[in-house]
Amino acid sequence: MSKPFILCVDDEELGLQIRKAVLERAGYSVRTAVNGREGLDAFSSEPVDLVILDYSMPGMHGGDVALEMRRVRPQVPIILLSAYVNLPPEVIRIVDCSILKGDGPELLLSKIREFLSERAGNIHHAEDTE
Repeated sequence: MSKPFILCVDDEELGLQIRKAVLERAGYSVRTAVNGREGLDAFSSEPVDLVILDYSMPGMHGGDVALEMRRVRPQVPIILLSAYVNLPPEVIRIVDCSILKGDGPELLLSKIREFLSERAGNIHHAEDTE
């Protein structure tokens, strides 16, 4: 069985590289993107199982990126990772959950495991009913 594939989109390259290292150490395959357009291109062309998305990015904020991702593949979980506490409610409704960047990797890894196990259960359930 292949490792779950996670796409991380964030304009802060240092945080992105640290996140990638943490996720790879936890057993995930990781692709990074430094802006919304690059993230959307990767999302459309690669077998992404989960997205970790920054909110505040130049050009295209995380809410716009998440909305476009939902149009392409609505079943893929999106975790919004942001330094902002009061994100717009319309953005929160688009994503599966929002985590503050300062909350640490344990919460992020826990949410990833939760969403991937739910998704795996839904995929197996759908296969059983066909």
